Amino acid sequence: MQLSFFKYHGTGNDFILIDDRMLHFPAEDHQLIRNLCHRRFGIGADGLILLQNHADFDFQMRYFNADGFESTMCGNGGRCTVAFAAELGLLENEKTEFIAVDGVHQAEISADRIRLRMSDVTRISELKNYFLIDSGSPHLVIGVENLQDLNVVEEGRKLRYNKSIAENGVNVNFIQVVDNDSFKIRTYERGVEDETLSCGTGSVASAIAFSIMQGKTEAEQHFRVHAPGGLLEVSFIRTPERFVQVYLTGPAVRVFEGKISI
Repeated sequence: MQLSFFKYHGTGNDFILIDDRMLHFPAEDHQLIRNLCHRRFGIGADGLILLQNHADFDFQMRYFNADGFESTMCGNGGRCTVAFAAELGLLENEKTEFIAVDGVHQAEISADRIRLRMSDVTRISELKNYFLIDSGSPHLVIGVENLQDLNVVEEGRKLRYNKSIAENGVNVNFIQVVDNDSFKIRTYERGVEDETLSCGTGSVASAIAFSIMQGKTEAEQHFRVHAPGGLLEVSFIRTPERFVQVYLTGPAVRVFEGKISI
C-alpha cells in the first residue's frame, strides 16, 4: 500500500501530515507510526498528525508522538495542521476553527505566520525549583543560568520519568532570561524522548512560568520565545484565577510531499 504524506515543520519541530478524511490510515498500528517517524528507516519526524473530517468544525487534528502513541495537544503541530488544511482547500478564508484532543481551537493565517489560540491555563503548581503547568500538555519549567551548556537530554530524562512529579511523565523545559519580555528555551519532549528544536505547548507553559518568575502583574502580556529552531511569540491575558486568550504565533513551513510503501 502506498501512503501519501506531507512534511511540515514549525520552528524545527517537524511532523508527518496525512490527509485522513477517508479514515484509511491504521491509527492503532503504533509500530507503523514509529517506523514512519524514524529518522533512519522512515520519513523522519518528531510526530505524525492525521487531519480528519468533523461534523461541527473545519477539521479534526489527531497527534501521535514519535513513539507511536496518540498524545496530548501539540502547538507547533496545530499550526502545521492549519497550514496543511489551507493547502487542501478546506478553509474559506484565512481563519479556521478546528478540534483537537484538548478541545476547540481557532487560528488565523497572516503572511508566513499562524496565530493559534490555545486552551486556557488553570493548572499551575509552583514548587521549590520549578513550575508544573498544563498548557494542553503537561510541562515542567525550570529556570537556569547557562542554557547553552546544559545537557538537556541527560537532565530532562531524569525529570521526565519522575512519578513524584507526574504519574504519566512530563515534558521538561529549561529557560534562561534574555530580557524582561523574552527568554531562551530548550525542551526535552516525552514521547519523542529527546530534545526537540522547539515545543509549542512548552513555550506557552514557559511563558506563563516566566511571567510569574518576573513578577509581572499586568493583565495583557506578550513574550518572545527563542527556541533553537526559531522565534515563537506567546500572548495571554492574566486573570486572578487563570490565563485566558492564550495565543501561540509562529511559522508553519511545508518542506516536501511524497509517497511511501507501508
